[in-house]
Amino acid sequence: NKMALSSFDIDAPRWDQSTFMGRLKHFFNITDCRTAVLPDSRLDEAKALVESCRAGSTPPGTSVEQLYYAKTRLYQSCVNTGSAGHCWLFIGKTVWLCSQMAHVYNTIEMLETKHANGSSLTLILVVEAVLTAFVLFLRQIGVAYVTATSTALATAVGLNLYTKKAPPLVARWVPFAAVAAANCVNIPMMRQQEILNGIAVTDENGNKLGHSKKAAVKGITQVVISRITMAAPGMIILPIIMQRLEKYKFMQRITFLHGPIQVMLVGVFLIFMVPAACSLFPQRCSMAVSKLEPELRDSIVSQYGDKVQLVYFNKGL
Repeated sequence: NKMALSSFDIDAPRWDQSTFMGRLKHFFNITDCRTAVLPDSRLDEAKALVESCRAGSTPPGTSVEQLYYAKTRLYQSCVNTGSAGHCWLFIGKTVWLCSQMAHVYNTIEMLETKHANGSSLTLILVVEAVLTAFVLFLRQIGVAYVTATSTALATAVGLNLYTKKAPPLVARWVPFAAVAAANCVNIPMMRQQEILNGIAVTDENGNKLGHSKKAAVKGITQVVISRITMAAPGMIILPIIMQRLEKYKFMQRITFLHGPIQVMLVGVFLIFMVPAACSLFPQRCSMAVSKLEPELRDSIVSQYGDKVQLVYFNKGL
């Protein structure tokens, strides 16, 4: 164990992050919902253990497995490390439950999907926008909130009008279209500073090369695709399941439980879909130097010639 700890790199990924299965194992660990009920003292202990390991002073008797548990199950899931897309106000802090688990807004949006009229849908989308904008920098909240809510609401109400004569199942899918539209607005608005100023790019060894707007756009696009994929099964498959269940007499007798049942089923979908969607693309994204902005490309070429063919950056979550 001592020999293993002497060469142990706490910041190295436990699984190969270049493969989907490796990323899936990683995200299944850091999205373990059981960590939500752990006391703050356990999270503080995990953070202290990770930091002591980084400083080279791991407590005697600590195993590699304990270090992995502290890092991937507790530290990475509950402490904001300042990766792309995170508000600087919370870097190094334990993330509040409602913001750390912000993907649960999909659960809220499943409520009343069968009879999503103007008022109920408005409330659902307003709550969704509040949750997704929660960790934004204060100056961005107003614009992001208004833009995201307006887009989602316009999409949902417009589709509701368009699908009035459509089969009931089609109407049940309207909230998913609204969620997809909201994500297409929410994520870029949350990370607008990266789009305007660029995201930090490095070489293979982590040496900073500059900031790229094109890299930011690529990373944000991948995040949007992941978020929509995350919501898709629960909001496309679940309406089909509910439509069939509601034909049974026992379901017709417990209409008051339809909402809680949908929430529970969406939660089950999300347990699997959050890590799966986050695993679609590597966290450390790459981009060819030839596709960067001319100024940055020329700067890299002038300094490194053709030695640097790819740049790397954190795509965010």
